[in-house]
Amino acid sequence: MLRCVIIDDEPLALKLLVDYVEKTEFLELKNSFTNPIEGLHFISSNEVDLVFLDIQMPELTGIQFMKIMKSKCQFIMTTAYNQYAIDGYEFDVIDFLLKPITFDRFLIAANKAKERIEEKPTVSESNKEQDPNDNFIFVKSEYRVQKIDFDSINYLEGMGDYVNIVTEEGRILTLESIKSFVERLPSNRFMRVHKSFIISFEKIKFIERNRVQIKEKLIPVSNSYQKQFWERVNSK
Repeated sequence: MLRCVIIDDEPLALKLLVDYVEKTEFLELKNSFTNPIEGLHFISSNEVDLVFLDIQMPELTGIQFMKIMKSKCQFIMTTAYNQYAIDGYEFDVIDFLLKPITFDRFLIAANKAKERIEEKPTVSESNKEQDPNDNFIFVKSEYRVQKIDFDSINYLEGMGDYVNIVTEEGRILTLESIKSFVERLPSNRFMRVHKSFIISFEKIKFIERNRVQIKEKLIPVSNSYQKQFWERVNSK
């Protein structure tokens, strides 16, 4: 169950979202607020996975709210104005719901949240032991099985149902999930930094804010992975 909070200063919009959450079996409503300050205090002292957050509110805007909360929880933005979508991208929000929100569109966003939050890295995944003799993996690509040396991998990018493995020799497209590679690649060399990216730590050229440069690609480090990423950077 995903523990949810709804914050919207419009009572009718709030009531609609409460109804949608209660209809969704994998969501658990912890609280709802028309006052974002009250919501801020609640989330600061309680375990919350997901916040449905209105953007335009008088006491505290949704953008200001996310800046304060940082990586405390995940967000789905709700608003009547689509110009805020770019701001949402900066904070790596899960989805952007434009009012009036239909239940089917709500479910799409909720399922995205479920997938991302359930795939959030755990301590056991991050620290699992790797066989020191393993220095390659086999990956099925089209009609053949390709051997890929760990040394040659720059990064992996999730592309819907496929993963694009970018190596020193070129690109290999495989019909696998990005999560499967989290489990197969050695955690002392590779790290997931975004829902769509796994990077080779040794291939990082530089870090700029919350982005890393590998070859010619600037890769974002999302809120879900920033703490783990910076702990690793600072341990070097």
